[in-house]
Amino acid sequence: MGKQKEENESWGRFVLDVVIIWAVLMGIFFLLFRFVLSNDTVSGPSMEPSFENGQRLISVRHAAIKRGEVVIVKAPDEPGALYIKRVIGLPGEKIVSKNNQIYINGKKLAQPWLAQGRKMEDTATDTSFAATQNFTMKSLARSRQFAQYYTKSQLTYINQQNRIPKGTYFVMGDHRSVSKDSRYIGTIKRKNIVGVVKLRYWPFNQFKVY
Repeated sequence: MGKQKEENESWGRFVLDVVIIWAVLMGIFFLLFRFVLSNDTVSGPSMEPSFENGQRLISVRHAAIKRGEVVIVKAPDEPGALYIKRVIGLPGEKIVSKNNQIYINGKKLAQPWLAQGRKMEDTATDTSFAATQNFTMKSLARSRQFAQYYTKSQLTYINQQNRIPKGTYFVMGDHRSVSKDSRYIGTIKRKNIVGVVKLRYWPFNQFKVY
């Protein structure tokens, strides 16, 4: 009888330990994805062929933002929505697009991420995925659609300096001919960048660490 009681108590402690460990792990998982990581799904064609609709990604919150990195941003024009874009221009830089080339502070920007897209044709526009119209910050600011995302002082800065406003980033999709990005919705504030993409885990056969 005593032995049976000990076995029941031992089993009870084991179950309790498992429950506690499970609760701790779930708590860590919740906190990790609440404050450190973000689990995101690609929606739409704007980053093709680099990223395709339905792919699952992990991004790191509060990571340093570097040119060329892919980021998850809060959509300025759709509250609650998220966009996936690539960082092209940094705060205070002068960005110019001319003849399908991007220039940063007067220097041509190498864009190896567009290599595959340059070979692909968008049937809707009869242009390559990488086709980019000519623009400067000042020319973009003439559009009301673009200007609505800035304060008066930011617009003054753009018109006087022809540069990306301080504290904001110029982002673009790799599928330039269809992407709704900083050419239309303005540059993105740092606080509206959810995270930097570091991992693609779905589909499994396209697993990749960035």
